[in-house]
Amino acid sequence: MASPDEKEGTIRHLSPRSRRIGWAGAILIRILSRTMRWRLHDPDGLVENPPDRPMIWTFWHNRIFVLPTVYHKYLISRKGAVLTSASRDGEVIAALVARFGCDAVRGSSSRRGATALLGLIEWIRDGYDVAIVPDGPRGPRYRLSPGVIKLAEVTGALILPVRIEYGSSWVFKSWDRFRLPKPFTTVDVHLGPCTEVRSGLDEDTFKAERLRVESLMNPTHETD
Repeated sequence: MASPDEKEGTIRHLSPRSRRIGWAGAILIRILSRTMRWRLHDPDGLVENPPDRPMIWTFWHNRIFVLPTVYHKYLISRKGAVLTSASRDGEVIAALVARFGCDAVRGSSSRRGATALLGLIEWIRDGYDVAIVPDGPRGPRYRLSPGVIKLAEVTGALILPVRIEYGSSWVFKSWDRFRLPKPFTTVDVHLGPCTEVRSGLDEDTFKAERLRVESLMNPTHETD
């Protein structure tokens, strides 16, 4: 099993171009985030009393802009790694999250999926939280992939649904309707409630659990 030091070598070996773009992106996120008004909704009290076992953070693709800030602002005490795609874009994201103290697991459902799953299991067993965008990288939007439930079932990690709501944002005409929060807007961060997945679920129970977690993540006010 690879050690955390060996895993951090993945970040150090990113291309110079990805590092530069990641650095610039991190600066933009930090500047905009400082103008925003943050409101935390934490029914389980995770920030003050974090669980003593790993968590799988899940959040939608079109809200990823503020997730590095959410991690740095509320969950920085947790060791974390983000699942990114094996593409060049994924390399840039790996470089960006490194600026916020988070590591990266390279791979996705479409490229190196099996390798990524094994990597996530390894990180969790080393005591790390992992972050997954379950409707990325190509959708469908707001659809939780079954891999999240399977990963929790296999590892015993808790699932932490993270729901983000912006007071105002620019909406892009992409498949996910990506949202870029406007300066000085309000950002509501909903953490949890945490979900534990029992092992050995039958097909119907597994599907019901997937739909339940999906509903916890879905935005409450959205017209487009």
